[in-house]
Amino acid sequence: MVAAASLVVAAGAVAGVLAAFDDRRASDEAAPPEVSASPRLAPLPSVPSPSSPATAGSASSSPSPSARSTRSPAPSRTDAKRERTGAVTGRLYRHPDSQVLAWVRSHSGDPRHAVIASRIAEQPAAVWFADYAPATVTARVAAVTSGGAALGRVPVVVPYAIPGRDCGGHSQGGAPDLDAYDAWIDRFAAGLGSGEVIVVLEPDSVAQAECLSAGDRADRFASLARAGRVLKSANPRARVYFDAGHSGWNPPATQAAWLRQAGAASPESSDGIFSNVSNFHTTADEVAHDRRVLDALGGPAGLGAVIDTSRNGNGAPADGEWCDPAGRRLGRTPTLSTGESRIDAYLWVKLPGESDGCKGRPGTFTPSYAYDLASS
Repeated sequence: MVAAASLVVAAGAVAGVLAAFDDRRASDEAAPPEVSASPRLAPLPSVPSPSSPATAGSASSSPSPSARSTRSPAPSRTDAKRERTGAVTGRLYRHPDSQVLAWVRSHSGDPRHAVIASRIAEQPAAVWFADYAPATVTARVAAVTSGGAALGRVPVVVPYAIPGRDCGGHSQGGAPDLDAYDAWIDRFAAGLGSGEVIVVLEPDSVAQAECLSAGDRADRFASLARAGRVLKSANPRARVYFDAGHSGWNPPATQAAWLRQAGAASPESSDGIFSNVSNFHTTADEVAHDRRVLDALGGPAGLGAVIDTSRNGNGAPADGEWCDPAGRRLGRTPTLSTGESRIDAYLWVKLPGESDGCKGRPGTFTPSYAYDLASS
C-alpha cells in the first residue's frame, strides 16, 4: 500500500481567513473565535507501509549540509546535558475563547446543548496558532499562557506555521520561508511566560517529511530543533513534544530516525513526542506505537509521549475514511495522569466538532457533528 501523506488543512481553519468569508454560513456552523481553530487531516493508511531503502537511508542521524547552515543558532542553555525534570502534573487549562464555547453560550435552547456542553465544551483543549502573524503572535500566546497560570492550570498550545506544512497540498499559510519561521518561533516563545505549558510542535512536520528533498528535509529539521531550543530557553517549564505521526503511518524506526535529526532526542530541545493529532487510532495502538518510537529514538530515559484522544473512541474507520467519518466517538478525556509509563498525557489537540470539511466548512465547529461524537 502506498502511504498517503497526512495533510493538515488550514484552509479555512485560521480565524482571520474564516472571518473573511461571506455571511452565508450554514445555520449549523458556529462562527470562529479570535484564536485559530484546529485544522483537519486528510487520507491516511490504515496500516504502516514498508519504508523503502532510500527513505530509511535519508533519515540518518546527521543532517546533510544545507544552504541555511550558517544562520544564527538559537540560544543554548548551559545545562544542555541535563535530564528532563519530569512530566507536567496538575490539571489542564480550558481556554475560554473557542468555537464550541461560543456555540454553547449562544444556543442554550438547542436540544443538543446539554450533551455538547457537558461532554465537549467543559473539557480542556489545545489552542492552535495556525496563521503567520508575527506582529500579534506573542500577545496571543501570552493571553493563553497567562490565563492558564492565573488558574494554576496547564495550557496546551500548537504552533503550526512551518513552511510547506502539507507538502503542496490544500493547506494554505505558514511562514514564507524557514528564516521567517525561525523569527516567528522567537516571537511565539516570547509569549510562553514562566508557568507550565505543553507545546505540540508542528503537527505533520516530521512524519510527512518524505515529500521533501534531502536538503529541504535537513533544513526543516534544523529549524525544528532550533524551535525546541528556543521554546525551552524562553520558558524552562515548557514541555515540547515532536511529531511522531501515528500508529497507521511510518514504521517506528523510520519515524525515530527523522525525529532524531529534528532534535527530539535532545533534552535541550525536547520532552518527547506526540501522536494521533486529528486522527482516530485507538489509544492502545498509540501507546504501543509511541513506546516503539521512543525506544528507537534513544535520548534521555525521561522522554515521554502525549496522545490526541479527542475522536478515537471507536478507533479508525476500517474503510480508511478520514473526513468527518461516521460512527466515531469521543476518546479519553484530557488528563495529565494516564497511568501508563512513558505516556505523559492524553490531550484533545483536535477540538471535537470542528469539521474536517465534509459535515461543515473545514475547521468550523459543527454542532451536528459534535453531537454525533458526544452521544455515540
